[in-house]
Amino acid sequence: MASRILLPALLLLLCSHCGEAARKARGGESSSQVKFDFSPFLIEYKSGVVKRLMGTDRVSAAADPLTGVTSRDVTIDPAAGVDARIYLPSFRTSTKVPVLVYFHGGAFVVESAFNPIYHAYLNTLAAKAGVVAVSVNYRLAPEHPLPAAYDDSWAALKWVLANAAPGTDQWLSQYGDLSRLFLAGDSAGGNIAHNLALRAGEEGLDGGAKLKGVALLDPYFQGRSAVGAYSADPSFLQSAARTWSFICAGKYPIDHPYANPLMLPTASWQHLGASRVLVTVSGQDRLSPWQRAYYSTLRSSGWPGQAELYETPGEGHVYFLTKMSTPQAQAEMATLVAFINRAD
Repeated sequence: MASRILLPALLLLLCSHCGEAARKARGGESSSQVKFDFSPFLIEYKSGVVKRLMGTDRVSAAADPLTGVTSRDVTIDPAAGVDARIYLPSFRTSTKVPVLVYFHGGAFVVESAFNPIYHAYLNTLAAKAGVVAVSVNYRLAPEHPLPAAYDDSWAALKWVLANAAPGTDQWLSQYGDLSRLFLAGDSAGGNIAHNLALRAGEEGLDGGAKLKGVALLDPYFQGRSAVGAYSADPSFLQSAARTWSFICAGKYPIDHPYANPLMLPTASWQHLGASRVLVTVSGQDRLSPWQRAYYSTLRSSGWPGQAELYETPGEGHVYFLTKMSTPQAQAEMATLVAFINRAD
């Protein structure tokens, strides 16, 4: 049953029992055959076999009786195996609504857009915010190391823009307002949303789309040097560098702007192609120093948009996915909904 409990993105940084979990997961496998132990997410063996320890459960798209939201799956790139799940609230209106493109977390190595917890979260978010939501299922490392997740997510964003035109996807074309486009994601998905917003600002968006906002929910940002008390542990920093190298197959150092936006030149922040940015921080998240530093750096960069920081004391990394019914998670959801629906 433990593998059925979602412990999304970067739980490794918080879990004190990873070694025991890895031993149990290996069973009869010899530790000498392990190439990389990324417990509690996965173990890669020298044979090339990758054994995922969590995030493999799936639920089918369907009408959700609790929220009234209907979902269906679409193919983005059949050759690469990139697809997505679209969520449509129960409204029937002639007025178009915002389009939200969402990227799941999972340290770039586990989870999917079809996981039961992400499915429940997107049903709730689509209903409360009144948006057409597209949850992207990108390829995972180590089989597909970075930048595959970035490329897949960019392809999905381009697909959304193309399929909001008349005569294409029925839901997007009939109900989606691309002048109110939002990107959002948790943990690794927040990292993706940030990097796509930069690319959107540099390359532009098709179809008259306007990126109104980006919501970075406990985003996966970190670096080689400590930026706060929680990040001062040398063993933590060393582990972070090793796991990042695993995720990108050694292509980018931990202080590459993909992982550590604080390394961006000041001028690059001007390319962030959104009018507003929301950054959420959970108080017990060991990534919180980089998240707060991201917000501070963005505000002081001269970027002309509006930045908002929302903190939840006493909670761990992406707690809101597994504790959706708690007052803290509901308050964070209300903040995200207000961010999307704010009139500019």
